[in-house]
Amino acid sequence: MPDHRTIRSLGVETPGRPYFFSYEEGPPSDGQIRLDALYSGFSAGTELTFLKDTNPYLRSRWDGERGVFVEGEPSARFPVPFLGYMEVGRITESRADGFRAGDVVAASYGHKSGHTADPFHELLVAMPDGIDPMLGIFVAQMGPIAANGILHADAEIFGPDVRHLGESLDGRPVVVVGGGTVGLLTALFAQDAGAEIILAEPSAWRREKAEALGVRAMTEDQAWQHAKARWHKGGRDRGADFVFQTRARSESLHDALRALRPQGTVIDLAFYQGGADRTRLGEEFHHNGLSLRCAQIGRVPRGLAHLWDRPRLSAETLMLLERHGEGIRREMITHVVPIDEAPTFLTRLVSDRPEFLQIVFSFE
Repeated sequence: MPDHRTIRSLGVETPGRPYFFSYEEGPPSDGQIRLDALYSGFSAGTELTFLKDTNPYLRSRWDGERGVFVEGEPSARFPVPFLGYMEVGRITESRADGFRAGDVVAASYGHKSGHTADPFHELLVAMPDGIDPMLGIFVAQMGPIAANGILHADAEIFGPDVRHLGESLDGRPVVVVGGGTVGLLTALFAQDAGAEIILAEPSAWRREKAEALGVRAMTEDQAWQHAKARWHKGGRDRGADFVFQTRARSESLHDALRALRPQGTVIDLAFYQGGADRTRLGEEFHHNGLSLRCAQIGRVPRGLAHLWDRPRLSAETLMLLERHGEGIRREMITHVVPIDEAPTFLTRLVSDRPEFLQIVFSFE
């Protein structure tokens, strides 16, 4: 039909088997815009859980009213037709005020060849001319995830009176556990805020990437021992003020707790697919009176939602990209894969486990 088009979406047909799903899409209605995809970022920490059949939604249902998972009632089943939330597209048709054909916007709509967006309900962030459009994959979701972690640290110190992002970290010793995309973005946010940063990461390859971005990196064991040996405020008050935990392994959470000073706080951004059986709460957590704060992107700290909404976190991300965009493009985006090759690439990613940081699917 006129103005209709076929959209292809990357999903998971069965465990371990990516595939393309297609559907027909009509023209945009009043108030909507039509996008052609340019780039889409692959979020390994979340999306590989579907490929590996470990995502909790495949076993249970999230009961939002009670805030609990209900076992035995899966809310997702194979085939899973849509994945992804880190996209950049070009507007090809606009029926919404403030959006013009030809503009490039960051959004979250999945690994799809195109999308009809409603700006009234969806976050669409215009990409500035001076920033590489590929870096827009970080703007709508991944950058705000890291910025929200920093905001949770600010709220620990200032409560609802946070004036600028990272003001709690200026001059403070901080460890970031995990050298993936979230960890590196968090480390850059914290370092720009004036924190003394150590990034803890077991992979020598990822530590080299961090060092190339100007972030000091060590193994996890070296990091907590350094924190206890070098960061002290007299007596037994030793360790980091904050640890940002971004690595989805329970032993990493335990090392994060070990790195803290008494009554310090772990800001946890990780997604523990298999539980946290190797985290030992009867040891440092108990004896040092530590705090563990989840900084999941679904909410900002209590009392800050009216000031620190998603558009503001995206704006903070754009400012980070203005400062570090060249290094992030060079060091963090390690694979740019044509979308047609995505199923084969992901199959090899699971089977061969190559070193990678940020994977980007290109639709150009």
